[in-house]
Amino acid sequence: MDQVSPTAMDTPRRGPNLPSWTLTVINSFDVTPKMRRVVFGVENVDQFEYKPGQDIVFFLNDPEGGHGRRHYTVRAIDRDAGTLSVDFVLHGDSVGPSFARNAKPGDQVEVKGPRGRVVFKPDADWHLLTGDETCIPGILHILENLPAQARAFAFIEVEDESWKQDFETEGEVSIEWIARGSARPSSVMVDRLSSFELPGGHGQALIIGETSNVRAQRHYLIERGFSRDRIASEGYWRPGRNGGHDHVDD
Repeated sequence: MDQVSPTAMDTPRRGPNLPSWTLTVINSFDVTPKMRRVVFGVENVDQFEYKPGQDIVFFLNDPEGGHGRRHYTVRAIDRDAGTLSVDFVLHGDSVGPSFARNAKPGDQVEVKGPRGRVVFKPDADWHLLTGDETCIPGILHILENLPAQARAFAFIEVEDESWKQDFETEGEVSIEWIARGSARPSSVMVDRLSSFELPGGHGQALIIGETSNVRAQRHYLIERGFSRDRIASEGYWRPGRNGGHDHVDD
């Protein structure tokens, strides 16, 4: 949904007709104390076409017997094994974390997708990626799939060092895990960007996280000379809203 006003943000927008998939839980385990990975089996995984950074929409049972829509980024895919992995942030007892905590082999869930525009563009000379805890799966998956010699700078704000994860990449990556403390949203990312010297050449910025923070970062980069078409920005969450993503274009 286009972000033009608080009223517009809350107005439903009809999404594209996305492919449907039935995922079957194979395994689940904690990656870090507050991040749990669920590995799913996918029939016809060879037909699952996506780009790192895109998400799928889960339809999860809520306590009232309905379906809660939740967007989760694809963390990994193994086409030989026919599996797809998704990482869930374990925040509270909402439908997403509850599903991840209780997932057991054989459980099935319906999803649609993939979708999302925050993806790597190979024609850029360098790449800037920013996000918070909810963005770790997408950012790391993009970094892990960088081609050799691709240059990227990643800034991830987290509550503390327990969120850090190791990863491997063929790209030339500089990553910073920025300890924020417990308060969210916060200004730590804009503060960090203010001291980041933009490299020369044609850059691409992938900005994700809490919607107001994403908008602030987008505006800041535009003020520093970024053209709008070089910034892909999406709000993964905002206080008081359950589910859904915000397109941040203003």
